[in-house]
Amino acid sequence: MEKKNIDWSNIGFGYMHTDKRYVSNYKDGKWDEGCLTEDDKIVMSECAGVLQYAQTCFEGLKAYTTEDGHIVVFRPELNAQRMVDSAKRLEMPVFPVERFVDAICEVVKANAAYVPPFGTGASLYIRPYMFGSSPVIGVKPAEEYQFRAFCTPVGPYFKGGAKPITIKVSDFDRAAPNGTGHVKAGLNYAMSLHAIVTAHEEGFDENMYLDPATRTKVEETGGANFIFVTKDNKVITPKSDSILPSITRRSLIYVAKEYLGLEVEEREVLLEEVKDFAECGLCGTAAVISPVGKIYNHGKEICFPSGMEKMGPVIQKLYDTLTGIQMGKIEAPEGWIKRIL
Repeated sequence: MEKKNIDWSNIGFGYMHTDKRYVSNYKDGKWDEGCLTEDDKIVMSECAGVLQYAQTCFEGLKAYTTEDGHIVVFRPELNAQRMVDSAKRLEMPVFPVERFVDAICEVVKANAAYVPPFGTGASLYIRPYMFGSSPVIGVKPAEEYQFRAFCTPVGPYFKGGAKPITIKVSDFDRAAPNGTGHVKAGLNYAMSLHAIVTAHEEGFDENMYLDPATRTKVEETGGANFIFVTKDNKVITPKSDSILPSITRRSLIYVAKEYLGLEVEEREVLLEEVKDFAECGLCGTAAVISPVGKIYNHGKEICFPSGMEKMGPVIQKLYDTLTGIQMGKIEAPEGWIKRIL
């Protein structure tokens, strides 16, 4: 198969139109068979549920070319199950796990020429999403829905290596107590836009959100979970009912325990104790781990011993091991890698 004529080493992290996308419609209580289409335009009512009441959820995952030349995706069943959980919370019909995985496979196969070659640092980003498509003027769920999945090649999140970032403790809340922080709802991200724009204007790369009830415990950023390392190399991740269950974080926890032999603790993390940690990172699909060098908390700075020049040693090992698994350099746990081609 001939790859597209793209300068793979210099593409950014943005949208690029590809040949095919998958679409399935929900009507009269059931999903249709679904199909691939070249049409990237969506036509719907001006009163569609997604436009009036933000009834939408989404996922994000990647396809890679491995060292031995195969095209694979990483743990798609977990993305499928998380979308099931999101749909239930938003009173949307569940798109079955098996169909979700099949749709991802179809999209990747149909756009295989856009999967970047091994060694370029690039990958194929896949965006499945679902939204209410029928007219809704009263506050209630839509009756019809559409599930779609498109893909786009993206470059490495960090050009020239992952330099530690500076973040701030936000004055905004990311989620409400007993709200939707634990699901991947579009409305969560809309609410975070003002906070991230404000942080950027103030010279910071990201926000640290605290728990909305007491504002004393670390939760997550707008699009990634936190991972901390203590001075005796214990890996700690915050635990909360309003944190999105990151697939990358769950994978890193397993890697820390089973591949690196590290002690791991998932628990509530007080903001007050963050100053005592040796390393800090943000983990998610896009970057795997973004190292944090400094946290600004209303006039006070928390500077991690790992510094502002490079990843700390434990986070570097976690990053290298997980990306090695994804790229086929390191043997993966059973079921983690789904081969497409």
